[in-house]
Amino acid sequence: MAKRYVRIQNSQGQTFYGLLQPDRNVQVLDAPPWLGGQPTDLILDGEEYTLLAPCAPSKIIAVGKNYSAHAEEMGTPVPTEPLLFLKPPTTVIPHHKPIIYPSQSQRVEYEGELALVIGDRLRSLSPEEAESKIWGYTIANDVTARDLQRKDNQWTRAKGFDSFCPLGPWIVRELSAGASLETFLNDDSKPRQSASIEQMVFSPTVLVSYISQIMTLLPGDIILTGTPKGVGELQHGDRVRIKIEGIGSLENPVQ
Repeated sequence: MAKRYVRIQNSQGQTFYGLLQPDRNVQVLDAPPWLGGQPTDLILDGEEYTLLAPCAPSKIIAVGKNYSAHAEEMGTPVPTEPLLFLKPPTTVIPHHKPIIYPSQSQRVEYEGELALVIGDRLRSLSPEEAESKIWGYTIANDVTARDLQRKDNQWTRAKGFDSFCPLGPWIVRELSAGASLETFLNDDSKPRQSASIEQMVFSPTVLVSYISQIMTLLPGDIILTGTPKGVGELQHGDRVRIKIEGIGSLENPVQ
């Protein structure tokens, strides 16, 4: 099994990074893993910690319409270069925490995505240089108030509500280029979204390079790589689960 890097909080409110063991115990690291954190002798069992989002990014850079079929279902052309927007860090919630349905919206939708974790301070990289700077991979849900997105003609409000970026449950260092991404609602066995991440228009290395030409990326920052076809509506009481082969599943209720 691939190493799973987590971020946790103990009963005293202290936050740690660690390695998740098969028995759900966590071996605590002495620093964030992308900053060279090493295992310590401290091990917390499953009753002694709460799972947090696996990192605390200074910023979340998201990419719109990065799957051709999703651009088509939105009724728009495929962008000729990456279409970027930002989500505030306050949108981040961990595995199992609720997505809060805002009173301002009448239509909230899920968007299952692969998230890249940046491991270094990056600026003006080529795609070849960017390949070694993706520290790891996790799962994200780019929750969107679709009616507000259409109304506002820009995306800050629609993408920026607190709880609109479920992230986790952990980070892995490596991922198959052809890994599958699937999104499920409630107890449905048929996925609402199903695609291979290799169907992206712009690859992860191209995205990291492109973004680094615009803004400095910092350790722990997150890049959301876009969602495939099949986005759909969430209702109060739903449970949305996003599964990426080689990582695991991220599940959150809607409240």
